[in-house]
Amino acid sequence: MLMKLNHPALVELLQRAYSAEKAAAFAYIGHAASLKKPADKAAVKQIEDDEWGHRMNVLVIMKQYEIPVSRWYEFKFHVIGRVISASCYVIGWFMPYFFAGKLESGNVCEYFVMMKYFHALGIREHDEILYEMGIKEKEHEVYFLEQIKDSKWLPYFEKVFSWGKEAKANDVDLADKLPVETSSEYCKTYKAHEVEAANQKLK
Repeated sequence: MLMKLNHPALVELLQRAYSAEKAAAFAYIGHAASLKKPADKAAVKQIEDDEWGHRMNVLVIMKQYEIPVSRWYEFKFHVIGRVISASCYVIGWFMPYFFAGKLESGNVCEYFVMMKYFHALGIREHDEILYEMGIKEKEHEVYFLEQIKDSKWLPYFEKVFSWGKEAKANDVDLADKLPVETSSEYCKTYKAHEVEAANQKLK
């Protein structure tokens, strides 16, 4: 049964995530093509495939609540993805890995924030798929960091861009994962004021 979501922030986040996953997938097409080792190409290609899968998962949720695809986000992220894809051929090997890892670090919490928004509406049926996507984004982050952990450039980029060995945009630990049932405990400080304000408007 179709229903409308009375939660503007959740609607906007779903629309943005749907289109942003396309940008990420496009970026990984260029990233994979710019790499030389077959194993590296295959690993990034798998991450690209994961992003297309996430995009479809988000679309299923959007359709359930009659949320339209944002034409603006589709155009914006299409262009961003294509530009990043092309840039991978000219910016060297380090930066594509670094900025992909930083992006994935933030994407982790976006799916757990969606879960919090749904919970504010009393909806828990999407917990498992949101959890799976959030954890998969964490796996991507860990993979990208692993590729550059010994680079001499990492300490400088981490200081400037607040992501690396110590700085993260999420608190997920793959070695000690929370179960789905309590995973909304993740990302309590991620845009906390924004999340709280959005949920308070429902009361």
